[in-house]
Amino acid sequence: MNKNKSKSSSIRENETSPHGIWSGTISFSLVAIPVQLVKAVESGRVSFRMLHSEDYSPLARKMFCPAGEKIVPPEQTIRGYEIEPDKYIELTDEELESISPERSRTIEIVEFIDTKEVDSIYYDHPYYLVPLKGGEKSYRLLVEVMYRTKKAGLAKFVLGEREYFVAVESREGALALYTLHYSQEILPDEDISPKEEVVDVEDKSRMKKSIKKMMADFNPGKYADERQKKIMELLKKMAKAETPVESPEVEAEEGEGPADLVAALEKSMRKAKNA
Repeated sequence: MNKNKSKSSSIRENETSPHGIWSGTISFSLVAIPVQLVKAVESGRVSFRMLHSEDYSPLARKMFCPAGEKIVPPEQTIRGYEIEPDKYIELTDEELESISPERSRTIEIVEFIDTKEVDSIYYDHPYYLVPLKGGEKSYRLLVEVMYRTKKAGLAKFVLGEREYFVAVESREGALALYTLHYSQEILPDEDISPKEEVVDVEDKSRMKKSIKKMMADFNPGKYADERQKKIMELLKKMAKAETPVESPEVEAEEGEGPADLVAALEKSMRKAKNA
């Protein structure tokens, strides 16, 4: 049994401290500014582990072959792309790596546009770019100029094995980087928009008045995820009132990998964050 667990186990809210995801330079023309990419948002989702009801052991994800009715070890799995029902093209790691883009250490802006030109449907995920030592002065200058001119810089850069299309904008004294959807990913809206019909003038006037009465300044602080708030309050209350259940220690057999790779990665990430 794990002796380090106690009744006073802490229930922590989402950590919001900046965590570097990528570091390199943002550049255009003859300008190169060393920066670090950090998260701008934190998911509010509360995560749970699935446990075995009999002994509280964390359950592991396994690859199951229904045809052979057996668990398949990682070394016996391959990657396949389904081209039609039950027909696949096999793709090896080497073949996939041969077409993967080279990792970059530069976010190279290729053009500047007016920020209002980017339709909101293209925005995917926000990040911040923070200056590294030696780039503070150029960073502040770029933030100021982009803010005054209302310009956004478009660029492509590689993170992991994926090439991202991004927009860099000035936001409240800092540079914000937004990953953008490629145009091929945007679904057409022809089938969504209703057909044009004659609208009654009185109905239009009535709707305008209703909208005008409800006008307000945007204040996101007024809104909150009430379900997440209640879940956290419940967990804190239960942590104080109840003794946490403990899972048995499992000794890994020699030569075997971790029972749950996802759990092992999560554990390593928690250790790195605490360090």
